[in-house]
Amino acid sequence: MTSKIAHYQQVIIDTARRMANEQLVFGSWGNISLRLDAEKILITPSGIDYDKIQREDIVLIDQVGTILIGDHRPSSELPLHLAIYNERRDVHAIVHTHSIYATSFAIVRKRIPPVVEDLVQIVGGAVEVAEYALPGTDELARSALVALADRNAVLLANHGVVGVAAEITEALKICSLVEKTAQSIIFARLLGDVVELSQHDIKTMHTFYREKYGQR
Repeated sequence: MTSKIAHYQQVIIDTARRMANEQLVFGSWGNISLRLDAEKILITPSGIDYDKIQREDIVLIDQVGTILIGDHRPSSELPLHLAIYNERRDVHAIVHTHSIYATSFAIVRKRIPPVVEDLVQIVGGAVEVAEYALPGTDELARSALVALADRNAVLLANHGVVGVAAEITEALKICSLVEKTAQSIIFARLLGDVVELSQHDIKTMHTFYREKYGQR
């Protein structure tokens, strides 16, 4: 088990540095977690910059948040991560970012509409906005769950983005696509009204992505 933990600690570090290099976060903000099995979760620590983080800094916790391995406090958004894992058995990785364009939507508390194919394929529809609550609270976790529903991304009001997936690379990809879509919509609105895709087409494309896209 120790070698498995070490491997996935490094996977989280590599993902965190990609996240920072893509300017989806700045400094130590944002967080990442990975569910190893039904009882164990790895999560980034609170307040350590991603360019300084080491493998031993990644904290191993159980499903209620008790620290099993690690000398640092886990991310302050631990309640959010635990709530999603408890509610969504299909989710095994969570990435939380503070990217500029998507956060702009979160600041004005407006959803990112389903207007581009890649977003709806991977997210499953619009990216809704969770009602505002202070970061790190159970209230934020509850509001995020309601807004997330069965989709794979959610905006946290006045805060940022959460992407969820079965794999950590997919969760990061979701956050990147949410950011790209937010930027595209802001630019598109300079030209005119944006046109949402139909619910039928959204469902068709999301099903295709889950069942047939790529080398499945």
